[in-house]
Amino acid sequence: MATHDIFMPALSSTMTEGKIVEWLKQPGDKVGRGESVLVVESDKADMDVESFQDGYLAAVLMPAGSTAPVGETIGLIVETEAEIADAQAKATSAAPAASAPAPTPAPAAVQAPAPTPAPTQAPAAPAPVAASAAPVANGRVVASPRAKKLASQMGVDLSTVRGSGPHGRIQAEDVEQAGGQPISVPRVAEGTAAAVAASAAPSAAAPSAPAGNSFGRPGDTVAFNTLQGAVNRNMEASLAVPCFRVGYTITTDKLDAFSKLVKPKGVTMTALLAKAVAVTLARHPQVNAATTAAGMTYPAEVNVAIAVAMEDGGLITPVLRNADRTDLYEMSRQWKDLVKRSRSKQLQPEEYSTGTFTLSNLGMFGVDRFDAILPPGTGAILAVAASRPTVVAGKDGSIAVKRQMQVNLTADHRVIYGADGAAFLKDLAELIEHRPESLAL
Repeated sequence: MATHDIFMPALSSTMTEGKIVEWLKQPGDKVGRGESVLVVESDKADMDVESFQDGYLAAVLMPAGSTAPVGETIGLIVETEAEIADAQAKATSAAPAASAPAPTPAPAAVQAPAPTPAPTQAPAAPAPVAASAAPVANGRVVASPRAKKLASQMGVDLSTVRGSGPHGRIQAEDVEQAGGQPISVPRVAEGTAAAVAASAAPSAAAPSAPAGNSFGRPGDTVAFNTLQGAVNRNMEASLAVPCFRVGYTITTDKLDAFSKLVKPKGVTMTALLAKAVAVTLARHPQVNAATTAAGMTYPAEVNVAIAVAMEDGGLITPVLRNADRTDLYEMSRQWKDLVKRSRSKQLQPEEYSTGTFTLSNLGMFGVDRFDAILPPGTGAILAVAASRPTVVAGKDGSIAVKRQMQVNLTADHRVIYGADGAAFLKDLAELIEHRPESLAL
């Protein structure tokens, strides 16, 4: 009998374990080579796991909701339908006591947190939705776990929802739109989207926590989700890095004026800041470097990662690749796409794990100044605060009101020294204060 194991894959270089979100195939189903068998939640994304051979799914060793370390066997595939029964018997007899929850009733025990919102389903009056065909696989509607949970809470029939995800998969925002709710977006380094979502939240979700949100109510204890757990591990790893911090005050009058000119063309302040940082990094490769076991590594690309706080908890850093060489308008389009796909956890690992420098902008919240924690594997991160009108004294003794923002660089002192950080910030300030229009050239 030829039995092939389905292993928990390593979907990113930092992934140590994964959570099984959903089995797209059930025991007995025929599986084709390259066909998606299940969905796994890695540290920062939901990704399909494909079969490497043709055959039949014989056994599911880890039900949906289970977490397994990378490399662990989570299912079995056999070559012929006649081998299914033998494989299932072998899997049952070989299963350790800890895996006893694998039979059919187990998912209820493994997914104990999931039924929590159930009481809110009682008054589930179907909301009006647009009639359209939903993607179906093996008789089941294909939707993300968060979309299913949200649909259950809102009383939306998933079979009537059109999906906007990969291969037509229904995402949470599709359910929100079908149910007439404002579409939630991650809080990013922009001033508008998050403000709209925040203002709509009290009326739309006042009775209970927002759907899909991992934050608890007063008195609750909420387990870390997979994304938050990954952030925790990264932050603990950062404690071993000897960091220093250096700040700089930058006048933004010209940048603000230029931003108004290019905003109608789809260019956001985030794109402008990322472009300015990238261009400056190209002239200061030491600040783009990182420490490795072999020494100091100087990346061939300038990839700017930008911190995005997700609505269901945790943090992700979509990456603008080759930001120093990418056209400003093209980069703005890329950023818009990255934010959209980060919302539905559809970023590929290389789209959030290849940053060589990180940008964190809390200016949208009116923060005067803050220090950022250095992400592992990079040499520096820049914290950008709000731009505010400030009374400034000129060199000739004159007094004027100018808009200024505080930026603080956190750097790994093993590869970047104080003089390196100071020179980088000085050149960044000179670019923003005197030549912001050059960012569009």
